[in-house]
Amino acid sequence: MVIEREQRMSASLAQAIRDAGGAIPLLKNNRVAIPGIPQVPAEYSNWRDEQLSWRNAASLFDQSHHMVDYNVKGPDALKVLTKLGINSFENFPVDVAKQFVSVGYDGYVIGDEILFHLDDDEYQLVGQPAVIDWVQYNIERGDYDVTTWRDDNSLIRQGDPVLYRYQIQGPRAVDVIRTAIGSEPEKLKFFHMTHFTIGGKDVRALRHGMVGQPGYELWGPWEDNEAVLAALLEAGEEFGLERVGRVAYLTTAVESGWHALPLPAVYEDERLADYREWTKGRSFLGSLTVGGSFTTEDVRDYYFTPYDLGYGRIISYDHDFIGRDVLEKWEAEGRHEKRLKVTLVWNEDDVKAAQGSWFEEGMPAKFMGMPAGGYAAAQYDQVLIGDELVGVSTSPSYFAVERTFLSRAYLTTAHSEPGTEVEIVWGEDPKTSKLLVEEHRQVRIRATVAPSPFTSFARTSYRDNANA
Repeated sequence: MVIEREQRMSASLAQAIRDAGGAIPLLKNNRVAIPGIPQVPAEYSNWRDEQLSWRNAASLFDQSHHMVDYNVKGPDALKVLTKLGINSFENFPVDVAKQFVSVGYDGYVIGDEILFHLDDDEYQLVGQPAVIDWVQYNIERGDYDVTTWRDDNSLIRQGDPVLYRYQIQGPRAVDVIRTAIGSEPEKLKFFHMTHFTIGGKDVRALRHGMVGQPGYELWGPWEDNEAVLAALLEAGEEFGLERVGRVAYLTTAVESGWHALPLPAVYEDERLADYREWTKGRSFLGSLTVGGSFTTEDVRDYYFTPYDLGYGRIISYDHDFIGRDVLEKWEAEGRHEKRLKVTLVWNEDDVKAAQGSWFEEGMPAKFMGMPAGGYAAAQYDQVLIGDELVGVSTSPSYFAVERTFLSRAYLTTAHSEPGTEVEIVWGEDPKTSKLLVEEHRQVRIRATVAPSPFTSFARTSYRDNANA
């Protein structure tokens, strides 16, 4: 079955699912080619040097175009956020941010965003549309004393963004900022905020570390963009600052252990039927693709729990929120220890053999792009020991530093010990209709389990003093 964009232009997500014959056919066969990072060049120099920059020097990531900003202000702002977030909000003062995670009534993850506490009763969610759509729906359907504004990404927006947003990351990031502001930056805890003056403009800054290195996220009104960008680039010249294009950017999450796009758990729960009618078919949720060798007839098998994604540490039962009863039940039953997030280091000989099959007679293996090897927004490949399914692998990516492919994976606890040998089933059978899926044969690729995040610095130092 082929799901074309035209079939869904005026439909709700619910209608798109009905037209496709179910959520699985919709997600598996969506023929929607949407660039993950609009407006940003594929490469500024080359993706190899750009990858190396955040390990060896400093990188500048332009996040002005692919994320959504959703501002919520008013006496009931915190009321709606606490209803939808699994986090604690007890110690959340102005000028602090947190990773905001929402789950559905069934306890599975809808998604996560960065939530900024900008001012008294004013908060801003920044990230993928999944959680923002969910928050907006609840505000529109509820009775909350708030005002909101939303700035969609550059695929949807007409005109310039409301805000520019840059990240400076890497071991020389502090040097770049010191030079740009002309003084020593104040010491900030992870996810705490301050103000800088850069290029003569007031800039808000978040202490962040997206690729497991020290860094800052910087933002302000779009009309200040050119002055701030020019000042950052000038300050970074002596420290090897590289601008990172969209090709290398797509690999950052694997290295840091963050799952940028778990499939939002909204496609089948009857309690979300009205939400699916509210959501347009051409929306983010209606345009996602699922791919890989892991196949199932139940879309819930593609969902993740907060524990799978490593978010168990931020769940707080100091407030009522949607899904709380399920999470408490899972913890009582021990289900929160079912799977662990790991990194898989792919066997170089097997990767070379798969890629080499494109130079041989017969049906080749599934094409493996570099550096991002996946071919669906939500990639799920079987991970086997012998013929036993022990988990799924996601987001395969090549890294120039290690000169190998890595992927993030979720394995049963008994098989997640570093050093464990597994096999990844690469390719689809049967072939689906996604634009990036050509005729191919499945192959097995050996891999070794490693920790997640992959780098020791990302696992320890850069999250010190984090405010969950």
